[in-house]
Amino acid sequence: MADAAFRIEDYPGGGRRVVLSGCWSLREVDNNFADLREQLRPFFVDPFMHWDLTGVEQIDSAGAAVLLEGWGHTIDNRMELLPGQRAQFSMLAALPTRHSINAGHGRVKTLLRRMWDAYLNFIFHLVDFIGLLGALALEVLYLLRHPHEIPWKEISANVYKGGVMALPVTGLVGFMIGIAMSYLMALQLRKFGADIFIINILGLAVIRELGPILTAVLVAGRSGSAMTAQIGVMRVTEEIDALATMGISRVLRLILPKVVGLTLVAPLLVFWTSCWALAGGMVAANLQLGIGFEFFLDYLPRVVKPVNLSLSMVKALMFGLLVTLIACHFGLRVKPNTESLSASTTTSVVVAITAVILVDAIFAIFTRSVGL
Repeated sequence: MADAAFRIEDYPGGGRRVVLSGCWSLREVDNNFADLREQLRPFFVDPFMHWDLTGVEQIDSAGAAVLLEGWGHTIDNRMELLPGQRAQFSMLAALPTRHSINAGHGRVKTLLRRMWDAYLNFIFHLVDFIGLLGALALEVLYLLRHPHEIPWKEISANVYKGGVMALPVTGLVGFMIGIAMSYLMALQLRKFGADIFIINILGLAVIRELGPILTAVLVAGRSGSAMTAQIGVMRVTEEIDALATMGISRVLRLILPKVVGLTLVAPLLVFWTSCWALAGGMVAANLQLGIGFEFFLDYLPRVVKPVNLSLSMVKALMFGLLVTLIACHFGLRVKPNTESLSASTTTSVVVAITAVILVDAIFAIFTRSVGL
């Protein structure tokens, strides 16, 4: 067989074509595909060049790969191929190319890099959060030895802002949620003649789960975001640095009053919200099922054990502490620019609500046999 060769001819329909001949195979030891590729390179880049392979005696994968790479891994009507050659080129074109493999590896590397960055970001947040807990513990020990330095004014101010000013919105939302729940449950219970059980379901759901969760979500969206924004603004305006310059502890004057104030007021907010939710449910039960107010209030303590109220208060303390710590943590991580302030405030609310729901799920699992 002759060595691989080619010649340039005029194409009958106009233009030119490359006519290949000989044996385009590695069996011919004299074939140098690297030189052939360089010689054909000017013709590969010509989009109007035609290619005639009908005179090729034999072609293997090596020779076909050289041509297919030069054609950009595409086969169109400019290539005149025998049926066997067309099948061979189609099979090679279907295989993954070096560029596609590199692109796949690039996507995998990008995904792994993002996962690693997220992991490091989580570790940094965790370390800073533990540091905040340690600083709070040290300040509490200091105040136990110096009770006259307890910031009562700051604590009372946070109780008023986070508790008293939140009473209208928590009461209104609780009342409307109670009406919605009672109305929907009444439609279903009436079908089975189980009207009386609306008190059991409503009482247990509101006191044990809905009251604490609803209050925590509202507090995270209202008070938590306000705390993050306040501390973040002080970071942007360098007020926290000024406190450190004057020798005033930022944890004692900023963080501790918020943590103590909101943690103490959270159980009262949960009790307030639960009462309004039960009131809304009682009104809806009276309108839908004809259950009297006196009967509702008399029957409720019989079916809902007092331990459920205790669990609700414990949850309130946990949620209030958790929301405040997360809000202060993200506030202290604000960088001196407005974009970081808005991002940290949004992240604070999202993380606080997610953490509350996660802790509530864990708490529900461990107390599933208590008070039921």
